[in-house]
Amino acid sequence: MTSLYREHWAGMVRLSLLMVGDRASAEDVVQEAFAAVYRRWDRVGEGKQLPYLRSAVLNGSRSLIRRRKVARLYAQPTERPVWSAEHDAIVGEDRREVLIALDTLPTRQREVLVLRFYLHLSDPEIAQTLGIREVSVRSTASRALSALGRKLEDHR
Repeated sequence: MTSLYREHWAGMVRLSLLMVGDRASAEDVVQEAFAAVYRRWDRVGEGKQLPYLRSAVLNGSRSLIRRRKVARLYAQPTERPVWSAEHDAIVGEDRREVLIALDTLPTRQREVLVLRFYLHLSDPEIAQTLGIREVSVRSTASRALSALGRKLEDHR
């Protein structure tokens, strides 16, 4: 468990960050995912802890996104948060545009793109992580890339 945590904590936080949009929430999601892996260590099976962890991080991120959507239904409308000066200094304008466009995609499309291009998972690994068929991974990725391209073209 210790080596899994040391090797994959930062990557899982970045994965969740791409899904939920803020570091503190991402760290909370990842901590809960590691706790779930720890509780089920014996039942998960040898060598399957990392895929289980990825699924737990994605499921936790989805749950947080759903809770936020429900909270927004009952909250007064506010302006979207402005990117911090530090963030703009770290990432260029192009990357910022991609992140904004990525945030507008449906959850499943965003998950497939993040798993493919950020974690460099293969289609079978993405299918296993998301619990869908490989053909669904490919078609979802294709639709997501088309939508992302249109959004980025419209933005320019």
